[in-house]
Amino acid sequence: MVETRGARRQSVGLPGVTAKGLGSTTGPGRKSKTTSTKDGDWSQGGSRGDSLWAHLGPMLFILGIIGTTPFVAVIVWHMFVNLDGSLTGIVEAFKQKGLRLIPEIWPWTSKRAWQLLGSYAAFEAFLQMYLPGKEFRATTTSNGNVPVYKANGVQSLVVTVVAFFLCWRFDLTSPKEVYDLFGELLAGMAIFSIFFCVFLQIKGHVSPTDEDSGSCGNHVYDFWWGMELYPKLFGLNIKQFTNCRFGMMAWAVLPVIFACYQYERDGFLADSVAVTTLLMSVYNFKFFLWETGYFNSMDIQHDRAGYYICWGCLVWVPAVYASPALYVASVAPAVTLGRDVSALIAVLGLLSIWINYDSDVQRQEFRASGGKKLVWGKQPQIVTAEYKVMKHGKWETKKSLLLASGWWGLARHFHYLPEIAASFFWTAPALFGKLPPYLYVIFLTLLLIDRSIRDDKRCSAKYGKHWVKYCELVPYKVVPGIF
Repeated sequence: MVETRGARRQSVGLPGVTAKGLGSTTGPGRKSKTTSTKDGDWSQGGSRGDSLWAHLGPMLFILGIIGTTPFVAVIVWHMFVNLDGSLTGIVEAFKQKGLRLIPEIWPWTSKRAWQLLGSYAAFEAFLQMYLPGKEFRATTTSNGNVPVYKANGVQSLVVTVVAFFLCWRFDLTSPKEVYDLFGELLAGMAIFSIFFCVFLQIKGHVSPTDEDSGSCGNHVYDFWWGMELYPKLFGLNIKQFTNCRFGMMAWAVLPVIFACYQYERDGFLADSVAVTTLLMSVYNFKFFLWETGYFNSMDIQHDRAGYYICWGCLVWVPAVYASPALYVASVAPAVTLGRDVSALIAVLGLLSIWINYDSDVQRQEFRASGGKKLVWGKQPQIVTAEYKVMKHGKWETKKSLLLASGWWGLARHFHYLPEIAASFFWTAPALFGKLPPYLYVIFLTLLLIDRSIRDDKRCSAKYGKHWVKYCELVPYKVVPGIF
């Protein structure tokens, strides 16, 4: 979906954009108006002139997240590696020592850890830019820019996995070294990524890549949400690097490394570790196979390059998304599920991943065919939705085809449901005696529920009566019959 920066910010309760070249905040058919510093109401997405008290609550919430998440990432590692995933253990430690516990458990990044981080980042940047791949052009932005990518995700994944095993073979690193230094790697990235996001904010002010950039007038929100939609640095697409090549690639490779570590430690590969690694590996292979579809997703099209996305992909994804694999590999002795339970979890997990993939492909093929492709052997039910975008100072009418058949006739964001189910099944080998291993499942559920609500608000503002008609045909957001 094409959306202006101001519309996105207002849809989530943030101030509208005030940047040259981004157009006014008035809609089609409305009288043009320049927003003054006294206009707007914060609860409806007011402007930067609102009172301090109107901004204070949301600002404190954002500052709280920025101030705590670097420590939470390391605490998750400490809890899984040193406390056997015990929630009681970490709570008791904080009760006894309070915040003094954080510097005690903080794994200060060694020179060797920095070498591994730098080598990995440089290698992935090199693959992104120079590994062969087809050119992919994403949806045109509201400012007329067409994002262009090199679609070489699967190639990069294969080369990265092979490169790790070659490094292991020639004693350049090992699964044990990566496992032992993982806390240091997370701590180093947690701090470095904050400075990187500051750099992105400064770049957005002084040297934006294109017109899809702007400030809301508040430095905290600009740091959190980001300023540029598609920033580039020396030809490197920053969001493709942070989201796909660093974050998602780390998530794809880390379970394999942790599984190798457990195999070296115990002399056999535990079935619990094998199932978790299998499901995560299939899911991440699916992601890179579908990567061009991701380039047209909310993460890329609407969420800008700020702390929310970039820090999250650089740190939160390796720390939390890969945490079930870290936990099951850390348990000693390793959990043994048995053949029947292992097979059941694997089959249900693979089925969930396939449904998630098939639903994404179904919509992608539907759009590519202009609505002509059959869906489940039948002519699809379609809502032709008109919307307006500002281009060269004039409003233009465009159309989108909304699919109301197949998986997309069950719920408007049905693909989130099998994704949550898949995360549950690759965590299930940890069994059910402790809650912390299910941190990612809980986080993902809350994230996707929030995303479905935000996306619905944005689509309602964009499509108007057409979205109302679509919601009548597909009344549920994520879970058919429930939500």
